[in-house]
Amino acid sequence: MSSQTPAPDPYIPGSSAAARTDSAPPSGARVGTIVWGLIVVALAALIIIAQLGIVTLNGTYVLIGLMIGAGAALVLGGLLSARKSDNGTTTRKS
Repeated sequence: MSSQTPAPDPYIPGSSAAARTDSAPPSGARVGTIVWGLIVVALAALIIIAQLGIVTLNGTYVLIGLMIGAGAALVLGGLLSARKSDNGTTTRKS
């Protein structure tokens, strides 16, 4: 006979493990991840362009432009994501 105790049942109603396994995994990439990735790529491209001497850039204006663009993209992406998720949860009778 073995002195080891059997492993606990992973599904216990009401436990946090049950809540984790019942929820569906998120689909697609998050809006914030995409926006911040685009910011990094845009900043790297601007640095390369400035180092090549093609354009002279003012760092303050570049940062202001990137932050305005990022803020607009995050707000727009959040609104589109909320709109998409609201379509599937409507239970009203028409």
